[in-house]
Amino acid sequence: MEAKMLDGKVAIISGASYGMGKTMASLFCEEGAKVVMTARGQETLEQAVKELTDQGYEAIGVVADSEKLEDVQKVIQTALDTYGDLDIVINNAGIGEQTIIDDTTDEWAMHVYNTNVMGPLRYIRESLKVFLPKNEGCIINISSVNGNRPFCGAAYTSSKGAIDTLTKNVAMRLIDTNIRINAVAPGATVTPAHLANKAGEQPGGSEMLNYSGHYVYFPGPECDPMDQAYACLYLASKMGVHVKGQVLQVCNGAFL
Repeated sequence: MEAKMLDGKVAIISGASYGMGKTMASLFCEEGAKVVMTARGQETLEQAVKELTDQGYEAIGVVADSEKLEDVQKVIQTALDTYGDLDIVINNAGIGEQTIIDDTTDEWAMHVYNTNVMGPLRYIRESLKVFLPKNEGCIINISSVNGNRPFCGAAYTSSKGAIDTLTKNVAMRLIDTNIRINAVAPGATVTPAHLANKAGEQPGGSEMLNYSGHYVYFPGPECDPMDQAYACLYLASKMGVHVKGQVLQVCNGAFL
């Protein structure tokens, strides 16, 4: 039998009920991982998990909100209780938006930051309580081309810049360990969130694109969610064992 790249590994994937997160979960299961899928919506999460378990894969779902520390701790403890270990954490959950700075309230910005920045920070900090004692583990943050090409909403783009910096900061902290942390920065990827963005249906509508549109290459070639999942597989497997503190941009050359 052909060896699989993630045989025996236990992975947590947030925002896993649809889009890129669901695709990552499917690919990781195919490669032998046991996957803990988490999201805020129970019905869509249960359906996503069922699709994998019906194929014979090992996957469970935990309804959780990364804005809440107790939920993050619950997800990690569930992974340990169910599968006995934790090897990989993918911080995929996030809020997309197009609100211009003029209309960005404190409340909205803090909501975005609490999910897009503090959520990954919580998962990083709490998973290190498992990774550091055994000196092994892999963390992947899902950033965006907006981390250095900030054409979306003010809160969203600044949150992705923060994730890129956080990734490098934590990599420095872990430089003398066997724990690695990196980020994947998707470009335009055909997901429900991206399609809503193109249609002006995300919070903030499309007003920001009136200013930033000449920096944006939406007509194509757009990526598929599997392109982002493959990038995560590279970083999570032995192929990426010596890659640390990097932001891997996957955009098909659209945002160079």
